Amino acid sequence: MSNLPHGTEQWEPERYEMREPAAYSFAVTRRELMGIAGAGLLIVATGQPSAAQRRGGGGGAAGPLEARLHIGEDGFITVLSGKIEEGQGSLTELSIAAAEELGVPAGRIRMVMGDTDRVPNDGTTAGSGTTPRTVPAVRKAAAAARGLLLSAAARQWTVDPARVELRDGAATCDGKQYGYADLARSDVLAEAYKAPLPESAAPNAFASWKVLGKPQVRIDSREIVTGTHRYPSDIVRPGMLYGAIMRAPGYGATLSSVDLAAAKQVTGAVPVRDGSFVGCAAPTAFAARKAVEALTATAQWKTVDQPSSDTLFDHLKQHARGEGRGRGGGSQGSIEQGLASAQRRLKASYRVAYAQHAPMEPRAAVAEWQDGRLTVWTGTSNPFSVRQQLTEAFHVQAERVRVIVPHMGGGFGGKHTGEAAVEAARLAKEAGRPVRLQWTRAEEFTWAYFRPAALIEVEAGLDSDGSICAWDFANYNSGASAIDTPYRAANSRVRFIESESPLRQGSYRCLAATANNFARESFIDELAEAAGKDPLEYRLAHLNNDRIKKVLLAAAERFGWAERRKKARRGAGVGLACGTEKNSVVAACVEVEVGDSGEPKAIEIVEAFECGAILNPAGLRQQVEGAIMMGLGPALREQIQFSAGRVTNPRFSAYRVTRFRDLPKMDVILMDRPDRESAGAGETPIIAVAPAIANGVFHAAGVRVRSMPIRVSRA
Repeated sequence: MSNLPHGTEQWEPERYEMREPAAYSFAVTRRELMGIAGAGLLIVATGQPSAAQRRGGGGGAAGPLEARLHIGEDGFITVLSGKIEEGQGSLTELSIAAAEELGVPAGRIRMVMGDTDRVPNDGTTAGSGTTPRTVPAVRKAAAAARGLLLSAAARQWTVDPARVELRDGAATCDGKQYGYADLARSDVLAEAYKAPLPESAAPNAFASWKVLGKPQVRIDSREIVTGTHRYPSDIVRPGMLYGAIMRAPGYGATLSSVDLAAAKQVTGAVPVRDGSFVGCAAPTAFAARKAVEALTATAQWKTVDQPSSDTLFDHLKQHARGEGRGRGGGSQGSIEQGLASAQRRLKASYRVAYAQHAPMEPRAAVAEWQDGRLTVWTGTSNPFSVRQQLTEAFHVQAERVRVIVPHMGGGFGGKHTGEAAVEAARLAKEAGRPVRLQWTRAEEFTWAYFRPAALIEVEAGLDSDGSICAWDFANYNSGASAIDTPYRAANSRVRFIESESPLRQGSYRCLAATANNFARESFIDELAEAAGKDPLEYRLAHLNNDRIKKVLLAAAERFGWAERRKKARRGAGVGLACGTEKNSVVAACVEVEVGDSGEPKAIEIVEAFECGAILNPAGLRQQVEGAIMMGLGPALREQIQFSAGRVTNPRFSAYRVTRFRDLPKMDVILMDRPDRESAGAGETPIIAVAPAIANGVFHAAGVRVRSMPIRVSRA
């Protein structure tokens, strides 16, 4: 049985990474123990990762050039990164960053990503961190290489390096030319590769950009469109078997007994039980599943009572832990005095359901043992952490474990952990052959972690002018991302309060920022109504953040907010919302319809987004559009339902993600800010979608909806 223990995770909401105890610590055989002991003194320690790694950070420029970049004798440049391509475009972004500094087309860059034997640890691919942290590291390394190429060419010609120009993969001076391939053979480069990067290496200024800042087509487009790209689930190894795992009948269930002999009725099946782990390897995926079915028929379980989705929010409130902690939050003034002095007080509770990441490719891994070394091909956004999980599970040194991440089919924060990798490796060890394991869609829905559910309670006081004089905001369970209000309030208290989650939960696109922004932006609309003000005017009057004001005004102007609010057609309404997270800002205006079913339909959305200097306008637009499409799902339909320790809708027919026919007319405004450092764009555009729809529903139907998914009760 492979079940990650529920209720035991160390969920740290101030991070974009879910840390948890090792899910497995497999038994060591007597032969393995003697082999370890015979090699000398064995010291086993499990330490905390570095602060940068815990935050999904990394990406710094420290270390020698050879750790980041290599110029080949064929003239191609190889760039190394621990970041992962999972559909968001990091492959293209890092390629064009290097191409910009080295004066070559992006097609001359070869990226090696996510191979723990070859690349630096750039931290988790999460938290919109690739753009602000890893792109500068790549650019600095490429700028250093540019300086070395200039020096090598100048030495060849005995001229001042200032006279040498680099363009199109060659150094030129006075009509003479040296290609990068020729310069790569220079002793200057050979020696400099091992030296630390010079602090003087300066990337090109924005004004001189020739590649960055221009629309770039995805480098992997042809392979994806033609179907030649190999995802983790496409990896095949010689002599490979297929694996399947026996799962518990519900959360918290523990295995009492199982008859492994039952699996041997399937030809070629190799069953294994190691503590709580039970699985089979077999010549085909079908045979492996049949063997697990035979095991399941003999298994005896001890179950425990579990809450259900019907009682979820009462459970979160009743099982709160402490008065509040985490990143963000705090107090200003006296919330008690502010509320006491208010001319009018409003209070509301908001509920946000659990959501699944629902990537196109479920978890998959191929594991292979050779001469005591383990290699795993898997889909994860955190290869170095998965390597650590494997070393702990199998009691081996990290240098004997290699994790390779082919460009995978989606993650959205849902693949920070390495369950499939560990499971495949245990089966491969038992079978003595490579094993491929791919989770089913039902397994992905049930045993992967979820976006946290949230209960958010808000109370505010208004003075005689309708201004906010008190703001009290408490998030139960989901986290502190974007919890601080950008709106002016003389007295405020903002808290994140941990709770006992009945389901396993972890990172998701923008994590708790979606829930916090949903509650805050919905409630700001309620305050505007109470004050008798237009929602746009009310926000502008209370915002101190000029960046938010600018995107809000841009979206409202393009949408035609004032006129459309006055002339909304019957059964339709308009709403808006804004917010900030990850050093970027967003605002959205929507038109919605509310039919007899009570299910809103988004008709049109205009979204303005600003994340500093734009590196690739084409890639940025795709990110914003993708975030809008993904945001529509939990806003309108997506929610995990569970009862008696089981997910009751673990399939796409019952858990309805956004389809093409659900998409509204979309108009995306990208606001370039070359005066600001570039920030990531994979997350923040999602946070304005749900509250804008909820506010539009009120305008259309006169009903306040304070829960996601958004439904209008016709009772």
